[in-house]
Amino acid sequence: MKMPDISFRTRKWVRPEDLNANGTLFGGSLLKWIDEEAAIYAIIQLGNGRAVTKYISEINFVSSAVQGDLIEMGLTATKFGRTSLTMRAEVRNMITRQSILTIEEIVFVNLGAEGKPEPHGYDKITYDRDRIPTDHLREFQ
Repeated sequence: MKMPDISFRTRKWVRPEDLNANGTLFGGSLLKWIDEEAAIYAIIQLGNGRAVTKYISEINFVSSAVQGDLIEMGLTATKFGRTSLTMRAEVRNMITRQSILTIEEIVFVNLGAEGKPEPHGYDKITYDRDRIPTDHLREFQ
């Protein structure tokens, strides 16, 4: 099974601590990984370290993975709102080539310094690292 065109991919190795009582990948672990990767992707696309998860649509679990499997998570930006970024997620098992999960919509909101939604000013995906926020670096210099 070929993954659709994906803007961002990451891989994870399924380890013993990621398993549920059935010996398969725990859905909570997988959702945590997806939310973390989606947050990183949103931060890069919005150029702001204060992007937060607003909404996750229906999660469609299709199959699972077992200890030792390698999984690949793919994210694609599908829409830029005035203060938000919507993306789609797909996860597949790299060993079996089966789809594990799809999520049609994950929405992140760009927050300002006051913690309120703020326009981000972008309307397209970037592959340039110029949007990576560096404000936090000043604290450590």
